Amino acid sequence: MNNIPIEKIAKATPDTVAQHIRGLSDRSIAWIFVAPTIFLLLAVNIFPLIWTIWLSFTNHRVNRPNRDVEWVGLRNYERILSDPDIWNTMQATAHFLIWTIILQVLIGFMLAFLINKKFRGNDLWTTIIVFPMMLSPAVVGNFWTFLYQPQIGLFNYVVAFFTGADPASFSMIGDVHLAPWAIVIADTWMWTPFVMLICLAGLRSIPNSIYEAAECDRASKWRQFWTITIPMVLPFLMLAVLFRGIENFKMFDLVVQLTGGGPGNTTTLTSIDLKREAFEKWRTGYSSAYAVILFVTVFGLASIYVKALNKVKER
Repeated sequence: MNNIPIEKIAKATPDTVAQHIRGLSDRSIAWIFVAPTIFLLLAVNIFPLIWTIWLSFTNHRVNRPNRDVEWVGLRNYERILSDPDIWNTMQATAHFLIWTIILQVLIGFMLAFLINKKFRGNDLWTTIIVFPMMLSPAVVGNFWTFLYQPQIGLFNYVVAFFTGADPASFSMIGDVHLAPWAIVIADTWMWTPFVMLICLAGLRSIPNSIYEAAECDRASKWRQFWTITIPMVLPFLMLAVLFRGIENFKMFDLVVQLTGGGPGNTTTLTSIDLKREAFEKWRTGYSSAYAVILFVTVFGLASIYVKALNKVKER
Protein backbone atom coordinates (compact mmCIF):
# COMPACT_ATOMS: atom_id res chain seq x y z
CA MET A 1 0.00 0.00 0.00
CA ASN A 2 2.86 2.37 0.80
CA ASN A 3 4.28 2.01 -2.74
CA ILE A 4 1.09 3.11 -4.53
CA PRO A 5 1.85 6.88 -4.51
CA ILE A 6 5.39 6.21 -5.72
CA GLU A 7 4.09 3.98 -8.52
CA LYS A 8 1.62 6.69 -9.57
CA ILE A 9 4.39 9.29 -9.70
CA ALA A 10 6.59 6.90 -11.69
CA LYS A 11 3.81 6.24 -14.24
CA ALA A 12 3.05 9.98 -14.54
CA THR A 13 6.70 10.81 -15.23
CA PRO A 14 7.37 11.35 -18.98
CA ASP A 15 9.57 8.69 -20.59
CA THR A 16 12.26 11.22 -21.59
CA VAL A 17 12.57 12.54 -18.04
CA ALA A 18 12.59 9.02 -16.62
CA GLN A 19 15.41 8.01 -18.98
CA HIS A 20 17.50 11.00 -17.90
CA ILE A 21 16.91 10.21 -14.22
CA ARG A 22 17.87 6.56 -14.67
CA GLY A 23 21.09 7.64 -16.36
CA LEU A 24 22.19 9.91 -13.52
CA SER A 25 25.01 8.80 -11.27
CA ASP A 26 24.91 9.02 -7.49
CA ARG A 27 27.25 12.01 -7.66
CA SER A 28 24.89 13.85 -10.02
CA ILE A 29 21.87 13.13 -7.82
CA ALA A 30 23.80 14.41 -4.80
CA TRP A 31 24.59 17.66 -6.64
CA ILE A 32 20.91 18.10 -7.52
CA PHE A 33 20.03 18.10 -3.82
CA VAL A 34 23.00 20.20 -2.73
CA ALA A 35 22.77 22.81 -5.51
CA PRO A 36 19.85 24.84 -4.01
CA THR A 37 21.70 25.18 -0.70
CA ILE A 38 24.91 26.25 -2.44
CA PHE A 39 22.99 28.79 -4.50
CA LEU A 40 21.39 30.18 -1.34
CA LEU A 41 24.76 30.49 0.39
CA LEU A 42 26.21 32.26 -2.65
CA ALA A 43 23.28 34.68 -2.72
CA VAL A 44 23.35 35.40 1.02
CA ASN A 45 27.10 35.36 1.76
CA ILE A 46 29.33 35.50 -1.30
CA PHE A 47 27.46 38.14 -3.32
CA PRO A 48 27.27 40.69 -0.46
CA LEU A 49 31.00 40.16 0.17
CA ILE A 50 31.89 40.80 -3.48
CA TRP A 51 29.54 43.82 -3.54
CA THR A 52 31.17 45.21 -0.38
CA ILE A 53 34.64 44.83 -1.87
CA TRP A 54 33.54 46.70 -5.00
CA LEU A 55 31.95 49.49 -2.93
CA SER A 56 35.16 49.87 -0.91
CA PHE A 57 36.88 51.28 -4.01
CA THR A 58 34.19 53.93 -4.58
CA ASN A 59 32.83 57.07 -2.87
CA HIS A 60 29.28 55.70 -2.84
CA ARG A 61 26.82 57.06 -0.26
CA VAL A 62 23.64 55.07 0.14
CA ASN A 63 21.67 58.15 1.26
CA ARG A 64 22.47 59.85 -2.07
CA PRO A 65 21.24 57.37 -4.68
CA ASN A 66 21.22 59.97 -7.49
CA ARG A 67 24.84 60.94 -6.96
CA ASP A 68 27.37 59.65 -9.50
CA VAL A 69 29.55 56.91 -8.05
CA GLU A 70 33.25 57.60 -8.56
CA TRP A 71 36.05 55.07 -8.51
CA VAL A 72 38.56 56.22 -5.86
CA GLY A 73 40.87 53.22 -5.83
CA LEU A 74 42.73 52.64 -2.56
CA ARG A 75 41.92 56.08 -1.16
CA ASN A 76 39.43 54.72 1.39
CA TYR A 77 41.94 52.17 2.64
CA GLU A 78 44.67 54.81 2.93
CA ARG A 79 42.38 57.12 4.92
CA ILE A 80 41.39 54.33 7.30
CA LEU A 81 44.91 53.07 7.95
CA SER A 82 46.22 56.61 8.50
CA ASP A 83 43.38 57.74 10.80
CA PRO A 84 44.53 57.90 14.46
CA ASP A 85 40.92 57.56 15.66
CA ILE A 86 40.67 54.21 13.90
CA TRP A 87 43.81 53.00 15.65
CA ASN A 88 42.42 54.17 19.00
CA THR A 89 39.32 52.12 18.25
CA MET A 90 41.49 49.13 17.38
CA GLN A 91 43.33 49.57 20.66
CA ALA A 92 40.07 49.63 22.62
CA THR A 93 38.93 46.50 20.78
CA ALA A 94 42.24 44.74 21.49
CA HIS A 95 41.95 45.63 25.20
CA PHE A 96 38.43 44.23 25.34
CA LEU A 97 39.34 41.15 23.32
CA ILE A 98 42.50 40.17 25.21
CA TRP A 99 41.18 40.64 28.72
CA THR A 100 37.82 38.96 28.12
CA ILE A 101 39.54 35.92 26.60
CA ILE A 102 42.09 35.68 29.45
CA LEU A 103 39.45 35.97 32.18
CA GLN A 104 36.92 33.70 30.49
CA VAL A 105 39.47 30.95 29.83
CA LEU A 106 40.95 31.05 33.34
CA ILE A 107 37.62 31.24 35.19
CA GLY A 108 35.88 28.88 32.76
CA PHE A 109 38.58 26.23 33.14
CA MET A 110 38.57 26.50 36.94
CA LEU A 111 34.78 26.15 37.05
CA ALA A 112 34.92 23.18 34.67
CA PHE A 113 37.60 21.55 36.82
CA LEU A 114 35.42 21.96 39.92
CA ILE A 115 32.20 20.85 38.22
CA ASN A 116 33.98 17.78 36.84
CA LYS A 117 34.49 16.59 40.42
CA LYS A 118 31.36 14.73 41.43
CA PHE A 119 29.73 16.31 44.47
CA ARG A 120 26.27 16.83 45.89
CA GLY A 121 24.29 19.44 43.95
CA ASN A 122 26.58 19.20 40.92
CA ASP A 123 23.76 19.48 38.38
CA LEU A 124 22.13 22.38 40.23
CA TRP A 125 25.33 24.43 40.30
CA THR A 126 25.99 23.68 36.65
CA THR A 127 22.55 25.03 35.73
CA ILE A 128 23.06 28.16 37.84
CA ILE A 129 26.47 28.85 36.30
CA VAL A 130 25.18 28.37 32.74
CA PHE A 131 22.19 30.67 33.27
CA PRO A 132 23.88 33.99 32.17
CA MET A 133 24.71 32.48 28.79
CA MET A 134 21.00 31.90 28.12
CA LEU A 135 20.15 35.60 28.39
CA SER A 136 20.01 38.11 25.56
CA PRO A 137 22.99 40.54 25.36
CA ALA A 138 20.51 43.44 25.51
CA VAL A 139 19.06 42.07 28.75
CA VAL A 140 22.55 41.54 30.19
CA GLY A 141 23.49 45.09 29.19
CA ASN A 142 20.47 46.59 30.98
CA PHE A 143 21.05 44.33 33.99
CA TRP A 144 24.68 45.41 34.42
CA THR A 145 23.81 49.05 33.75
CA PHE A 146 21.59 48.87 36.81
CA LEU A 147 24.30 47.10 38.84
CA TYR A 148 26.84 49.79 37.91
CA GLN A 149 24.67 52.70 39.11
CA PRO A 150 26.73 54.64 41.70
CA GLN A 151 23.79 55.38 44.02
CA ILE A 152 21.77 52.16 43.99
CA GLY A 153 23.92 49.68 42.09
CA LEU A 154 24.97 46.54 43.97
CA PHE A 155 28.40 46.41 42.29
CA ASN A 156 29.63 49.65 43.90
CA TYR A 157 28.52 48.44 47.33
CA VAL A 158 30.37 45.14 46.89
CA VAL A 159 33.54 47.02 45.91
CA ALA A 160 33.05 49.39 48.86
CA PHE A 161 32.67 46.43 51.23
CA PHE A 162 36.09 45.04 50.27
CA THR A 163 37.97 48.32 49.74
CA GLY A 164 36.28 50.73 52.14
CA ALA A 165 35.67 53.28 49.37
CA ASP A 166 32.52 55.37 49.18
CA PRO A 167 30.05 53.62 46.81
CA ALA A 168 29.06 56.96 45.27
CA SER A 169 32.67 58.04 44.71
CA PHE A 170 33.12 56.22 41.40
CA SER A 171 31.07 55.22 38.35
CA MET A 172 32.05 52.15 36.37
CA ILE A 173 30.35 53.24 33.15
CA GLY A 174 30.97 56.97 33.56
CA ASP A 175 34.69 56.97 34.26
CA VAL A 176 37.17 56.97 31.38
CA HIS A 177 39.50 54.52 33.12
CA LEU A 178 36.82 52.19 34.54
CA ALA A 179 34.43 51.97 31.57
CA PRO A 180 36.64 49.55 29.54
CA TRP A 181 36.75 47.23 32.56
CA ALA A 182 32.99 47.54 33.00
CA ILE A 183 32.32 45.94 29.62
CA VAL A 184 35.03 43.32 30.24
CA ILE A 185 33.39 42.27 33.52
CA ALA A 186 29.89 42.09 32.00
CA ASP A 187 31.02 40.04 28.99
CA THR A 188 33.07 37.73 31.22
CA TRP A 189 30.05 37.13 33.45
CA MET A 190 27.90 36.30 30.45
CA TRP A 191 30.20 34.08 28.38
CA THR A 192 32.43 32.31 30.91
CA PRO A 193 29.84 29.49 31.11
CA PHE A 194 30.33 28.86 27.38
CA VAL A 195 34.07 28.36 27.91
CA MET A 196 33.31 26.22 30.96
CA LEU A 197 31.13 23.85 28.92
CA ILE A 198 33.85 23.41 26.28
CA CYS A 199 36.48 22.76 28.96
CA LEU A 200 34.12 20.38 30.75
CA ALA A 201 33.73 18.39 27.54
CA GLY A 202 37.51 18.21 27.27
CA LEU A 203 37.95 17.07 30.87
CA ARG A 204 35.32 14.34 30.54
CA SER A 205 36.90 13.07 27.32
CA ILE A 206 40.07 12.06 29.21
CA PRO A 207 39.97 8.29 29.97
CA ASN A 208 40.21 7.39 33.65
CA SER A 209 42.70 4.67 32.75
CA ILE A 210 45.35 7.34 32.08
CA TYR A 211 45.01 8.71 35.61
CA GLU A 212 45.00 5.19 37.04
CA ALA A 213 48.25 4.43 35.20
CA ALA A 214 49.76 7.68 36.52
CA GLU A 215 48.77 6.73 40.07
CA CYS A 216 50.42 3.34 39.62
CA ASP A 217 53.60 5.24 38.68
CA ARG A 218 53.15 7.28 41.90
CA ALA A 219 52.63 10.56 40.06
CA SER A 220 51.32 13.33 42.30
CA LYS A 221 48.03 15.12 41.62
CA TRP A 222 49.97 18.22 40.63
CA ARG A 223 52.08 16.27 38.13
CA GLN A 224 48.96 14.57 36.73
CA PHE A 225 47.40 17.98 36.24
CA TRP A 226 50.35 19.38 34.26
CA THR A 227 51.29 16.25 32.29
CA ILE A 228 47.83 14.76 31.59
CA THR A 229 44.99 17.23 32.18
CA ILE A 230 46.45 20.37 30.63
CA PRO A 231 47.90 18.74 27.45
CA MET A 232 44.69 16.81 26.74
CA VAL A 233 42.38 19.76 27.43
CA LEU A 234 44.59 22.24 25.54
CA PRO A 235 42.84 21.69 22.13
CA PHE A 236 39.49 22.42 23.78
CA LEU A 237 40.90 25.55 25.44
CA MET A 238 42.28 26.74 22.10
CA LEU A 239 38.90 26.06 20.47
CA ALA A 240 37.17 28.15 23.14
CA VAL A 241 39.66 30.97 22.54
CA LEU A 242 38.93 30.82 18.80
CA PHE A 243 35.16 31.00 19.26
CA ARG A 244 35.25 33.78 21.85
CA GLY A 245 37.87 35.73 19.92
CA ILE A 246 35.76 35.83 16.77
CA GLU A 247 32.58 36.68 18.67
CA ASN A 248 34.17 39.39 20.81
CA PHE A 249 35.84 41.00 17.82
CA LYS A 250 32.37 41.81 16.48
CA MET A 251 30.81 42.57 19.88
CA PHE A 252 28.15 45.27 19.53
CA ASP A 253 24.85 45.02 21.40
CA LEU A 254 26.21 44.45 24.91
CA VAL A 255 28.57 47.44 24.71
CA VAL A 256 25.89 49.67 23.19
CA GLN A 257 23.52 48.87 26.05
CA LEU A 258 26.18 49.45 28.70
CA THR A 259 28.16 52.49 27.58
CA GLY A 260 27.10 53.36 24.01
CA GLY A 261 30.80 53.59 23.19
CA GLY A 262 31.47 56.21 25.86
CA PRO A 263 32.50 58.04 27.87
CA GLY A 264 33.95 59.83 24.88
CA ASN A 265 35.24 57.09 22.63
CA THR A 266 36.79 55.01 25.40
CA THR A 267 34.68 51.91 24.74
CA THR A 268 34.02 52.49 21.05
CA LEU A 269 34.84 49.11 19.52
CA THR A 270 35.40 48.56 15.81
CA SER A 271 31.87 47.19 15.34
CA ILE A 272 30.34 50.32 16.88
CA ASP A 273 32.62 52.61 14.87
CA LEU A 274 31.76 50.74 11.67
CA LYS A 275 28.04 51.09 12.36
CA ARG A 276 28.44 54.86 12.88
CA GLU A 277 30.34 55.26 9.62
CA ALA A 278 27.83 53.21 7.64
CA PHE A 279 24.45 54.19 9.14
CA GLU A 280 24.99 57.55 10.85
CA LYS A 281 27.50 59.28 8.59
CA TRP A 282 26.32 57.29 5.52
CA ARG A 283 29.86 56.90 4.16
CA THR A 284 29.10 53.65 2.38
CA GLY A 285 32.30 53.31 0.37
CA TYR A 286 34.47 54.23 3.35
CA SER A 287 32.63 51.86 5.70
CA SER A 288 32.85 49.07 3.11
CA ALA A 289 36.64 49.44 3.08
CA TYR A 290 36.53 49.44 6.88
CA ALA A 291 34.53 46.20 6.86
CA VAL A 292 36.92 44.58 4.37
CA ILE A 293 39.91 45.44 6.57
CA LEU A 294 38.19 43.93 9.61
CA PHE A 295 37.22 40.83 7.64
CA VAL A 296 40.76 40.29 6.37
CA THR A 297 42.14 40.81 9.88
CA VAL A 298 39.80 38.30 11.51
CA PHE A 299 40.09 35.78 8.67
CA GLY A 300 43.89 35.99 8.60
CA LEU A 301 44.33 35.66 12.36
CA ALA A 302 41.77 32.85 12.53
CA SER A 303 43.50 30.94 9.70
CA ILE A 304 46.87 31.16 11.45
CA TYR A 305 45.29 30.14 14.74
CA VAL A 306 43.50 27.14 13.20
CA LYS A 307 46.80 25.88 11.79
CA ALA A 308 48.32 26.11 15.26
CA LEU A 309 45.28 24.32 16.69
CA ASN A 310 45.63 21.49 14.18
CA LYS A 311 49.30 21.05 15.09
CA VAL A 312 48.37 20.80 18.77
CA LYS A 313 45.68 18.20 18.00
CA GLU A 314 48.14 16.11 15.96
CA ARG A 315 50.61 15.81 18.83
